Order: sequence, then C-alpha cells, then structure tokens
Amino acid sequence: MKSTFLILSSKRYNYYFRRFSFDFQNKVIKTKNLFLFLTLLVLSVSVNAQQNQVQQDSTKTEKLDEVLVKAVRVDADSPITHSNVSKEQLAKRNLGQDIPILLNYLPSVVTTSDAGAGIGYTGIRVRGTDATRVNVTINGIPYNDPESQGTFWVNLGDFASSTESLQLQRGVGTSTNGSGAFGASLNLLTDAFSENASAEISNSFGSYNTRKHTIKLSTGLLNNHFEISGRFSKIDSDGYIDRAFTDLKSYFLQGIYKDENTLIKALTFGNYERTYQAWFGLTAEELQENRRQNPYTYENETDNYWQDHYQLHWNERLNSNWSTNLGLNYTKGKGYFEQYKPEESAADFANLIEEDSDVIVRRWLDNNFYVINANVVYKKNTLEVISGISYNTYSGDHFGEVIWGSDLAPNTNIRDRYYEGDATKNDFSVFSKATFKLLEKVTGFVDIQGRFVEYKTNGVNSDLVDFVTDANFNFFNPKVGFTYKPSSSNNYYLSYARANREPNRDDFKAGVTENETLNDIELGWRFYKNKVSVNTNLYYMFYQNQLVLTGELDDVGSPIRATSGKSYRLGLEIDANIQFSKVFNTSTNVALSSNKNQDFNATINGEVVDLGNTNISFSPNLVIGNSLNFNPLENLQVSFLSKYVGEQYMGNIDNEASKLERYFLNDLNINYEIKPNGIFKSIVLSGLVNNIFNKEYVSNGYFGSFDYDDTSSPTGTTTGYYSGYYPQATTNFLVGATLKF
Repeated sequence: MKSTFLILSSKRYNYYFRRFSFDFQNKVIKTKNLFLFLTLLVLSVSVNAQQNQVQQDSTKTEKLDEVLVKAVRVDADSPITHSNVSKEQLAKRNLGQDIPILLNYLPSVVTTSDAGAGIGYTGIRVRGTDATRVNVTINGIPYNDPESQGTFWVNLGDFASSTESLQLQRGVGTSTNGSGAFGASLNLLTDAFSENASAEISNSFGSYNTRKHTIKLSTGLLNNHFEISGRFSKIDSDGYIDRAFTDLKSYFLQGIYKDENTLIKALTFGNYERTYQAWFGLTAEELQENRRQNPYTYENETDNYWQDHYQLHWNERLNSNWSTNLGLNYTKGKGYFEQYKPEESAADFANLIEEDSDVIVRRWLDNNFYVINANVVYKKNTLEVISGISYNTYSGDHFGEVIWGSDLAPNTNIRDRYYEGDATKNDFSVFSKATFKLLEKVTGFVDIQGRFVEYKTNGVNSDLVDFVTDANFNFFNPKVGFTYKPSSSNNYYLSYARANREPNRDDFKAGVTENETLNDIELGWRFYKNKVSVNTNLYYMFYQNQLVLTGELDDVGSPIRATSGKSYRLGLEIDANIQFSKVFNTSTNVALSSNKNQDFNATINGEVVDLGNTNISFSPNLVIGNSLNFNPLENLQVSFLSKYVGEQYMGNIDNEASKLERYFLNDLNINYEIKPNGIFKSIVLSGLVNNIFNKEYVSNGYFGSFDYDDTSSPTGTTTGYYSGYYPQATTNFLVGATLKF
C-alpha cells in the first residue's frame, strides 16, 4: 500500500509539475495551477502519513523564530550532511574578522583573505567548491549576487554580532532560495527577540591597527508584544598586506511584534565599505623579496560600495499543525572601484583620452534586488511537509567613467562614460518537501523543486564589446533520502540530490551558455552516546559541464571559469566531539577527498593534449580541523585551534608551477566572563592569537598560461606559465572586552 501510494503521488506530482508554467515574457504566473499543485502534494502525503499514525497524538509546535529558516534548514536526523553553529560559538572568536574566517574550523572548509588578516575581502571554499557555488541566505532571503553568484562578506561588516545561528549544509543540501547550491549552502538566522531590556558595548583591538567597536541595544518586550533592537559597528584594519586597509561601517535595526501565534519582524541592515585593493597578489619573486608588499601604488586604488537591506517577515501559527511564513526583501547596492592606469590605448576608453595617456577610471555598479518568499508548514506526529515559492528580480547598471586623464581627447569631459550596459534577472522557484515515517525505525525524505531563470543583458561591457544576452533556464531538482535509526545512539542515512545552475555574467561573456548539473550521493552515520558524538559521511558528487576555476583572473580580480565536461568529487568526512571530563573536551574533523576532471584536454605548445584525469583546481585532498577546549574555571575557556590544508593546484593541468603548498596553522582563543554585582550583568574578556607558530603560508593564488613564438618547438609555439600568491598573516592577535548591561 505504501509503495503503491508513493508511485501514485509521484505521478500526481509529475502531472501537475508539467501543467505548471511560468511565463517570464508576460510576467504571468498561473497561480491556480501552483496552488493546486502545492495543495494536492501536501494533502496526498498527509493522508498517507495519517494512515500510519502512531497511537499518541503529541504534536510538536515550531518556535516561530525558527519558521524564518525552516524552509531552507534541516534537523539533526535529516539525511542531509550539515553543521550547526550557535550565537555563543560565534561570539567566542568574534573580534572583528569576517564570517568565513569564523567558520574556518568546520569540516571541509578552507578560507582566505586578500588583505591577509581575515578582514575585508575574504572567501570560503567548501569541498573544493568556490564561493560562487555556496548558496547563502539570510532569514531565507538570497544573499548571493544574482549576476556574479558570489558572496561579498565585505558588505556584511560585523554581521556575526547580529546572527542568532547558522547552518552549513555540505553538498547539494535541501532546496533553497536563490542560486543553486553546488557544493554547500549557508543559511543565517538573525537575532531572535529578547524578553528583557539589554545593552552591550564591545571593543576589540589588535595587530595591523585593527579595531572593532560595537554597540547593541534592546528594549526587551514592551507590553509583552513589542521589541526594538539595534546594532551599530565600526571596523578598521590596515591589513597584513601593505596599505590593504579596510574601513567598514555597519548597522542592524529590528522591530518585532509577537503574541502567542504571531511573529512579525521588520528589519534593516546595511554596510558601507571602503577597502584598498589587494587582489593582484604577488609573484613568486615578490613573495620572496617582501611578502607584505602591495604592487599597487596609486593612493586611492580603492573599492567603495554601499548596500542596504530591508526585510519584512510575518510568521503565523494557524493551529497546532499549520504555520506559515511570508518574507519580503528589498536590497539597494551601489558603488565603484577606482583604478589608475598608465599609458593606455585610446581605443580602450572609447577615445575619451589620447593615445598613451595616463588615466584614472571608476567602474560602477548600481543595482536593485527584490524578493518574495511564501512558505507553509504542516506538522503532525512523524509527518512534516513544507511547501513554498520564492521569486526574486534583479536589475543592475554597469558603467565606467573617466575621472582624470593626463591627456584627454578634445570635447571630452570628466566623468564621461566609456562603457555602459544593464542587466535584469528573474528567478522563480517552487518546492515541496516532506519528512515522514516509512517504518518504525526508518524515516523518508522527499524534496522536489522547480526553478525557472531568465537573464538578459544589453549594452557594452568594460572591454568595449557589445554584450547582449537573452537566456532562459528551466530546472528540475529532485532530492530523496532515508534515515535509519536503530537506537537513540545510532543514525544512518542515505540521500540523493540533483542541482542545476545557470552560467554567471562572466561565463556568458566568455561564451558559456549551457547549464551545469550536479548529482550528489551522501551516505552517513551519526553516533551519539554519553559524552561522545561522531558524524561520518561518504559523498560522491559527479558533474556534467562543471565550471571549474581555470586559475586565471579577469581585469577586476574575479576568477575565470571554464567548462570541464565530466568531473567528480569523492570524499570521506569525519566530525567527532569528545567530552573527556568536566574541564576538557575536543572537537576534530577530517576530510579526505579525490577531486578529478575526467579526460581533460588543454592546449599546450600549440596543440590540444589529452591529459586524462587531472586534479580540479583549488581542491585539497586533505583538510583537518581540531579544537582542544579547556575549562579550568566555570567562566574561563581556553581553546587551542589547529587547521591543516593539504597541497592543492591553482589550475587543472597538474602543472608544478600551479601548486599551493600544504600548511598547518594553530590559534589560541581565550574567553573569561566576570559577573559583578553592580551595573554590569557581565563582562566578557576575549583574546585570540592567530598563527601562534608564525607560519609563513599562502592560502590562495592564481595561475595562467601564455603562448609565444619558438622556432625550436615542433609546432612553432611554446606555452609559458605564470602564477600569483596571496600571503596570509604571520603571528597576530586580537583582544576585546564586552560590557553587558
């Protein structure tokens, strides 16, 4: 009966999925079909589950705050590989560094920083996949830039201070909003409401003239229903790299209304950033000469960007079984980077300058981003069904202007634009996921998503080439999994998930028009007993048309990608926590992997060469994280943190010139809380010493090739190679104090 029903449900789903259509050109959504599709799926699974209900009718109700991220998160027994990080865990190391650096010790995570000290332009890779493949949401709202698909943490200064919790899902994960997860998804939940009035003042100082100043305020619940809270932060750092400074000003404001069944949140957060460019890196010779030098010399070679977010969330518990969430978002972003270019060609700047003129340009982005999410959750006994829709639309202007020239052309004015173009992107998705009991100890999970994307560009790009795109993609992303729980201590799971992604703006410029497809199989075991927990999983991620990083950078420092054809990532991840005693515990994770391009071809010395299987760029085969935690006193914690990252290649041809050497780092983190009987509720003193053994290491770089004429070569051409490196800080420290009222 069960299997027959599931087959019928699948047929129903496929029938209504085919009937559902989303017409981008006419901007018409056939809402009747959509509503019927979601309703039938929910009711079908509900009827089946109620036929197999257990005797007791102990319905669990959800915390309304958690409904904000319920649609994109999974629970502890889900067949999805994931890690959770709480507000308390973030706070221990939150002394000014960006969120990727705070997540450095999670399984399969590798982080890097352009300025070398973890503040400013920082990046995160998970299972070897770059930041453009990591889907990021804030309260369920997509945060990735729709065009580049990247995540710019420099625009979220001190956001850890306003984060209640986060979950990192590795692999495809569950259905999410925005660009598809192609290696990981990271969802953040902002501050929950506070019952009591409070205030905090935090200050931290450290190496490279780093300072963080934060003020947080909350009214507590007024009349048992209303709360207003906020945060204002200022972060400055000179950077480890010469003149690679960061200047961040950020805010977070939130108003809440709540009663027994309703939670309404209106929040706004934003950031202004000004950073000195450091994306050019260093050559091998420059690295040996002075690893802190910066090749840029123009005093205002800076990035300047403003970004403001406005969100409204309405969570409603209709009864003990049903709850709903509506989320609205508007994001405004605008900014430029300024660059000095000597002796430039007039043709490169639309003849606004004379030939061989020195020029200073500003390249601008001006964009608007709107989002609407709507979800409904049904939960009763062992059945939970979540269905929802998400629609976002983006518009962005790209233009460059000449703000100075040593020899301007006649009839040219300062701030004349030498290129100009615009882009629009519409992204609509519909999903339904269900968790239900199949047998006494077996739970099933089904998650089906349809995603429909339209991307259009018009105008001229920065190369003064016409850039016109009109692309549409329709994706079907199914996921299915099973969890077997033979005892309270053991949990086994198996899952399969598919994801599809459209090319980003730079891919289209490079001529890529086909989507990528990822199939992800996860097999895991979780063990919890007494003072020991172990999470172990095997994964096999195999791709079609994967866009891998070539190692090269474009003219603004963004990584260039190219289609690999067939490729795969195969790995084993082990994450263990052991409480040895009341005062000593350890957390360890190990990730072993093989990441390969299959039958990879490259042009070398003027001819196409079949290199067979090669290593995928920026994908180390071994990543280890470890934390030894010592609590000699109730309010004192000392943590010794270690991170090992194995060697990796910056290109895909296994060339020795592209190799990044392995590195092993160690940090020391100390937290001590004082609870005086006075005006302060508590005083928290924190200290962090990074890279305590003064290791000189490089965590990121770039690699490329060039051809030159060579009469001694059989083809008349020889291929040469170049590489660049981003050195990271040697021993450095941060200390801070938080006063809580």
